[in-house]
Amino acid sequence: MKDPNFLPPGSGSMEQSDFMIEQMAGQRLMLGFDGTTLNPELKFIIRELRAGGIILFKPNIESPGQLGKLCSDAQACAADAGQPPLFIALDQEGGVVARLKHPFTEFAGNPYIHTKAEARHFAKITADELSEAGINMNMAPVMDVAPEGVGSIMKDRVFKGDAATVSELGTCVIKTMQDKKIMAVAKHFPGIGRTIKDSHFFLPKLNADLDTLRSTDMRPFEAARDADVTGIMLSHIFYPQLDDTWQASLSPYIAGDLLREELGYKGLVLTDDLDMKAINHDMKTCVRQIMESRIDLVLICHKGPNIRIAWEEMMRLLASDPQLFALGKESNDRILGYKKRYLPAQNKR
Repeated sequence: MKDPNFLPPGSGSMEQSDFMIEQMAGQRLMLGFDGTTLNPELKFIIRELRAGGIILFKPNIESPGQLGKLCSDAQACAADAGQPPLFIALDQEGGVVARLKHPFTEFAGNPYIHTKAEARHFAKITADELSEAGINMNMAPVMDVAPEGVGSIMKDRVFKGDAATVSELGTCVIKTMQDKKIMAVAKHFPGIGRTIKDSHFFLPKLNADLDTLRSTDMRPFEAARDADVTGIMLSHIFYPQLDDTWQASLSPYIAGDLLREELGYKGLVLTDDLDMKAINHDMKTCVRQIMESRIDLVLICHKGPNIRIAWEEMMRLLASDPQLFALGKESNDRILGYKKRYLPAQNKR
């Protein structure tokens, strides 16, 4: 895979600059789609929007053979279009959030993993099956801490125990998957284990102060950072004591100052799905906040006009704002760096 020769707006030929801006915008998008084959919708996402990745859900999956062909055809489409290889992701946490069902191995989920050996076993089998199917990124593990006595919305998805236990088991999953070339994504920073409402349907509010979050909720994400996790996904939760205007997934303070600067995280930062009800802003506003917050990958998981709106707004901002262009180049360098590191076979074309 050749590194794009990025040019700032206004330098070089207009055709070349336009192409680079389209490419920079597209690589920031991880998109969902309808269907189980390389259909016109998926071809459009790859060829026209130059998407950096796709995310799969149960309706996209019929069988191991069909899934393998879908992933292979999507990567071939990207190669034929002169694009970098795709991130191909899904959520395979085990238990209540598992996109791959029988005949793939089904696990009970994080609440039933109690030892490092069990964590490694889950991660090894899962990574092998994902790799065989052509999937290269798992939106797991959940690194949230659910305190005892709290009716946490995450109680069926978290490792049971305190921050130290979550850190230990979660990093076992991360290291095992990534040793097998499956990129791991720790979620949901800075922690949603204390929340009782579902961000798929509401904008949950967590009125915890920064010291409390640092002492418990954020510790597993520090451990994930130390384990060289590929990605950290932001929550859609509103933390008024951290940012009284923006939820975490749109917050320059939480994503930029706290995660990038204080924690020193150098990997990929992802939003959660922007189609969730917790996002109560229009897509153009979301895109600007995401770019200003130094967030790398934008998840839009459902077909609809938001996908095109996000791409076009990102191009407009890249072309018109030198500061956002510079931040955009940093994000693209991170994205392409992880693609070189984890997708070497697909780079040899």
